[in-house]
Amino acid sequence: MLEKLPGYRTQLEELDKRLSSEETLSNMKLYKELMQERSHLAPIVEKLEELEDLDKELKDAKELSRSESDQELLEMAKEEIGELEGKIENTEKALKILLIPPDPLEGKNIIMEIRAGTGGDEAALFAADIYRMYTHYAEKMRWKIEILNSNETGIGGYKEIVLSISGKDVYGSMRYESGVHRVQRVPETESSGRIHTSAITVAVLPEAEETDIEINEKDLKIEVMRAGGPGGQCVNTTDSAVRITHLPTGIVVMQQDEKSQLKNKNKAMKILRSRLYEMEEEKKAKERSDARRSMVGSGDRSERIRTYNFPQNRVTDHRINLTSYNLEGVMNGDLDEFVEALKIKAGEEALKEA
Repeated sequence: MLEKLPGYRTQLEELDKRLSSEETLSNMKLYKELMQERSHLAPIVEKLEELEDLDKELKDAKELSRSESDQELLEMAKEEIGELEGKIENTEKALKILLIPPDPLEGKNIIMEIRAGTGGDEAALFAADIYRMYTHYAEKMRWKIEILNSNETGIGGYKEIVLSISGKDVYGSMRYESGVHRVQRVPETESSGRIHTSAITVAVLPEAEETDIEINEKDLKIEVMRAGGPGGQCVNTTDSAVRITHLPTGIVVMQQDEKSQLKNKNKAMKILRSRLYEMEEEKKAKERSDARRSMVGSGDRSERIRTYNFPQNRVTDHRINLTSYNLEGVMNGDLDEFVEALKIKAGEEALKEA
């Protein structure tokens, strides 16, 4: 590994020169790409330099042990050698993970779509519970949440709710939440006390910027209409709702939460860009490796990923066989155990593939 250090140092120096050049500073897209590359490379150089120092200390300690005749000092040298070898092993493990090529989407914000599935009103109520769970987690992580679109039921549930979540490491932390979330509990609407099983789907899309994907206006069919649903002052009395159809793919986005037609159009375009960007990234991933299937799940929205069992106070993630008996805490946003375990599993799989 240490043989690679000079090459990585040179790459980092060249990157720093490019980052300070006028060409890069005048091109925000290039600047962001180079900064992302640097954020991957700099920790590798730092860890390799740490390994270099440890390797030098180990050689010195071994040299000392060979020349030392004092028994007490010899024992101390042997103890130091053992400690240094342990540190080197741990540093090499950390380096192997750092050397995994970064996911190009890692630093993205996300669009999250939560939809009620099987279970009628109970599924809609659970969709609202899951929305609150992610809201609590986002607050804990100091992320910003904005509701882009919602379709409420009359009893406090959501048939659908679409969110924008922005902040540090949002996509990296939330990407594995995509899939079917199943709930087992006695619904509020159930008078006989029977346990029902309902489900919702969660989709996590990397949020696309305008520079990430180009949309031709000729490919769009844009319709305006009056907003439906409960609404508020002005919402149902003006043509503020916007429906955008992307003709080449058939993707339809409906937006009506804002009173302003322009704001609804901008939000609809934000969602459309992210859906098209996700399609493009999935296509690229398939081209890279048709056989690639992470053990933590493909992100397929039809895949059952987690069960929330209220009578047993249990949450189980089926992809990594992780069960927590802290359902109340999880529903209040205590998701760290699952998020970290999924990240570790994904890292292990990427390391095997690398």
